[in-house]
Amino acid sequence: MKERMMGVLCDFLSFLQVERGLSRNTVQSYRYDLEHFISFLSGQGCRPEQATQTAILSFMNYLQMQNRSARTRSRKLAAIRTFYRYLLQEGRIGLDPTENLTSPKLERVLPRVLSVGEVELLLSQPDTRTVIGLRDKAMLELLYATGMRVSEMLSLNTEHLNLDLGFVRCLGKGSRERIIPVGEVALRYSREYLSRGRLKLRKNNWERALFLNRHGSRLSRQGFWKILKGYARRAGITKEITPHVLRHSFATHLLENGADLRVVQEILGHADVTTTQIYTHLSQGKLRDVYEKAHPRS
Repeated sequence: MKERMMGVLCDFLSFLQVERGLSRNTVQSYRYDLEHFISFLSGQGCRPEQATQTAILSFMNYLQMQNRSARTRSRKLAAIRTFYRYLLQEGRIGLDPTENLTSPKLERVLPRVLSVGEVELLLSQPDTRTVIGLRDKAMLELLYATGMRVSEMLSLNTEHLNLDLGFVRCLGKGSRERIIPVGEVALRYSREYLSRGRLKLRKNNWERALFLNRHGSRLSRQGFWKILKGYARRAGITKEITPHVLRHSFATHLLENGADLRVVQEILGHADVTTTQIYTHLSQGKLRDVYEKAHPRS
């Protein structure tokens, strides 16, 4: 019975990867969530094709009793919903048991951002007299100058960065390409890295990756995270730092300085402007602080 259950799951995961072209990490996320759900059903003596809305609600209640966050429960329900839509499309079930289910209400969590001063302090940490320090300086400056996702920056090849015209060609989610302008400071350190640093790190002439590790291969996301954490610690920044923090800071600082919301949306590569609007809440918070400090009757 368990083998049959997992066979259905394997078919679905193949569909996600081959037909929908989802990334390996996304498919793995689906696998993790659905294995959890199918294991729960197995404990109830139920196959996925037999699951009713009541069975799915029981699973969601089980997650809540396990103190899983609303965000986690919502993500798992989204995976289950996609799974049953696939089964319906394939004719393996006659009705979709998730059709009338609503997702748990999410609390809006504002992204963590650094102040302008903290960003400047962080970006000043790499020692540009060394090859590694020059690479790190170029990476941090480019990330803050463009608001790219870390995965987007690390997937860049040398031909994606146009130093003469001052832009980078970036491939984002859903394979959507966008052109992002790059500021002069980031361009200057990128030039120095390409002329003085990358040539020393490169071990093979055929390597096209822009940012290389000590072994001459493309730098990984995990490698970048360690680098970022190290510089944040050296800078004395006590806020929790993630690879996304410079992207959040980039967007917030642009809006605080009067950038148009639609322009920021385009630069960030958000398909929906409501995703970008979360940064307006952060900038409005700053306006409130300024108002309360400056107004005599606040």
